[in-house]
Amino acid sequence: MAQFQSRGHDAAADNNRAERATVPDHDTGLAAFYRQMTPPERRAFWTCFFGWGLDALDFMIYPLVIGTITMLWHVEASIAGLAVTVTLLTSAIGGWLAGYLADRIGRVLTLQLTVGWFCLFSLLCALAQNFDQLMIARGLLGFGFGGEWAAGAVLIGETIRPAYRGRAVGSVQSAWGVGWGAAALLQAVMFLLLPPHLAWRAMFAAGAVPAVMLLFARRYVQEPRIARRARGDESMVAAPAAKSAKAPSLFEIFTGPQLRTTVLGAIFVMGCQGGYYAISTWIPTFLKTERHLSVINSTGYLGFLIAGSIAGYLTGAWISDRYGRKTLFVSFAIIAIVSVLAYTQLAIGNSVMLWLGFPLGFFGSGYLAGVGPFLTEIYPTRLRGSGQGFCYNFGRGMGAIFPTLVGVFAKHFGLSTAIAIFAVFAYALMLASIVFLPETRGIKLEDI
Repeated sequence: MAQFQSRGHDAAADNNRAERATVPDHDTGLAAFYRQMTPPERRAFWTCFFGWGLDALDFMIYPLVIGTITMLWHVEASIAGLAVTVTLLTSAIGGWLAGYLADRIGRVLTLQLTVGWFCLFSLLCALAQNFDQLMIARGLLGFGFGGEWAAGAVLIGETIRPAYRGRAVGSVQSAWGVGWGAAALLQAVMFLLLPPHLAWRAMFAAGAVPAVMLLFARRYVQEPRIARRARGDESMVAAPAAKSAKAPSLFEIFTGPQLRTTVLGAIFVMGCQGGYYAISTWIPTFLKTERHLSVINSTGYLGFLIAGSIAGYLTGAWISDRYGRKTLFVSFAIIAIVSVLAYTQLAIGNSVMLWLGFPLGFFGSGYLAGVGPFLTEIYPTRLRGSGQGFCYNFGRGMGAIFPTLVGVFAKHFGLSTAIAIFAVFAYALMLASIVFLPETRGIKLEDI
């Protein structure tokens, strides 16, 4: 093991030392990890940050225009919700396959492929002539949507040292809030400048443009050393035994001791994502149909929700490193239940609801900051892409059922009650599954 620690001062060796370094106990600030980064680490961080932000932008455009599409094409709410479910179900397959590819061909190359994929199909969404075509395009977009997270989360998780991993990966996760905010701002601008039948198309088209530039940025990001060693890359490994490293099987995460981890991890993420998507998919429509707010007026309410989400991600990232992953998950899930019940069930005025959006966004999504580092830390390196990609995206795919169920139940119970039922159930599922999973704060990836 010492031979790896004694190598030169190239960028890959810097990454290896960062993984092993001991962090000063007093350096517990949220931005501490960034101050200690090497230039290659920072390039990886910002590349993953903008990649995840673009993922959010492309995905959140649909929930923001779902009301317009149902009106223009006379689509029922349950069918409109099905498009979200289809996208997330295909993202489950895409995330698993992309994670497997990341274990076989590398994290960085897989990122390039997935970003190009969802860029293409976002453009095709803008050209759809009917709802069936739009749903097909959204479904195909899901493969790249799930794959980008699988490769990016593993890349940043393997780049950052253990004591900073939660803050770094959680900060990358906060880019979802940035992308969500960009989508809301894009909605306000497009619907102000264009008639509704053109505005939603312009949103999908605009959502694809920044992804093209990201493809060029990824060429400057280096593959993590620990991942190259696991694949037996001859350019990075001197030990002959490592050169013959056995490539992982696609189904290896379902065998032996990995099976329990994979099943529990997928159920846990299902709860995490189900609660989030039940809220984020239908809150814009809830504000329009039950609160009778226009697209422009509802932007301020979404702004509070999104601001809370970004603050929640950053705070959650800090809590996961300071107090542990499970402390973050349990505390945020409990308060999220209270927040969603207050937001949807209490007889309150619009001014109070405006302010309640912040804690709903804060606790209803901030726990996701800990999911990436947690999944990174429960799998060995050779299976990390496959395992993490499957758990996150299968869980997200199953969580995708929740928006459809909200749409179905809304016919009988009203939209606000349907949102509350499935959000609370999802958070309860999250709490039940985390009990059986380990605390992983501070673990070294090479010790797994």
